[in-house]
Amino acid sequence: MNRKKLILNLFKKAYLIRATEKLIIKHYDNNEMKTPMHMSMGEEGIVSGVCTALPKNSRTFGTYRSHGLYLAITQESDKFFAEMYGKVTGVLKGKGGSMHLLSPAHGLLGISAVVGSTIPLAVGNAFANVYLKKKDITAVFFGDGAVDEGVFWESLNIACLKGLPVLFVCEDNRYAVHTPWQVRRGYKNLVNIIKQYNCSVFETDTTDAEQIYKLTSRAVSSIQKKHQPAFLHLKYYRYLEHVGIHEDFNTGYRDKLEFMNWQKKDPIKLLRNKLKELKVSDMEIIKLEEGISKQVTESFQNAKSASFPDSSELLKNTFYEKTN
Repeated sequence: MNRKKLILNLFKKAYLIRATEKLIIKHYDNNEMKTPMHMSMGEEGIVSGVCTALPKNSRTFGTYRSHGLYLAITQESDKFFAEMYGKVTGVLKGKGGSMHLLSPAHGLLGISAVVGSTIPLAVGNAFANVYLKKKDITAVFFGDGAVDEGVFWESLNIACLKGLPVLFVCEDNRYAVHTPWQVRRGYKNLVNIIKQYNCSVFETDTTDAEQIYKLTSRAVSSIQKKHQPAFLHLKYYRYLEHVGIHEDFNTGYRDKLEFMNWQKKDPIKLLRNKLKELKVSDMEIIKLEEGISKQVTESFQNAKSASFPDSSELLKNTFYEKTN
C-alpha cells in the first residue's frame, strides 16, 4: 500500500470513530441508549494503526472500551448504533450493548466488560491456530489496568512457553479508572519486566497512527519470524471520564493541563495534517469527512426507527438451564 493510500485508510477509520462518538455525546443524555459508554476519544490512532497493520485472517479480542476497535475493524455503523439503542438490528440484537460488541465475520471474536477476561481467550485462540497448523495471528487489546490482573501474567507466561502467535496490545492511559499506575504497582517499569519473557517488546508514546502502523508491522514480523508472542505498549490520553460522555477534570485525580498537552497531538489532527502534506486539498478532506458524517447520521436515524427485539429473542444464543 502506498503512503497516500495508507494515510487515507487510517484517517477514514479514525474519523469514523470520532464522528460516531460525537453523535453519541450529542444524544446520550436523552436516556434512550440504555448502555454504559466507555468512550474511545484519544485512542483512535492506536486502533486504526494496529488494525490496519494486522494480516488478513487475524483474529482480535478487546475490552469494554470497544467502540474504536469495533469501528476500526468493521468500518460499519448500522449494527453499531442499533446495538447502542437495544434494537433487533444490532450486533447482538440489542442484548449486548456497548461493552459486548463483536463481529466474527470480520475476525472480532470477543469483547467483555470484565477486566482482562479476553486475554486468556486470545491465547487459547492462538493455541488452536498452532494446533491446526494455521499461521494466523491473534491480537488482544486491553488497558494498562488489566496487567494488574493475575490472568494477564498467566496468559503471557503460557504464550511465551508455547511460542504462540499472540500480539498483546496494551493501550496505556496510565489510569485504572481513577487510580494512577504509581500507587497500584510495586515495580517501576512494566516493559522491563515483560522483556524478561520470551516475548518481543515494542513501545511508543506517539498518537500518530502511521507510526503505530509501522510499529505494529514490526511486531507482526517478529511474531512470524521468531515464533513467539509480541507485546505492544502504546500510550495515549483518555479525553473523557472513565465511563460516560463528560470531561472529569474537576474530580481531582488528573488536571486539564495534562489533557491540553496531549490534545496538541490529537490523532485526528495529525492524520489530517499528513493528508495536507500529501497534497490532499482542504476541499477533498472536507468531502471525505462529510461522507463519513453522513454515514454515521444515517446509521443513527436507522437505529432510532428500528424495532426492539421480540420477547422470543430473550434466550436465543444464550446459555441457560431449563427448569420445570
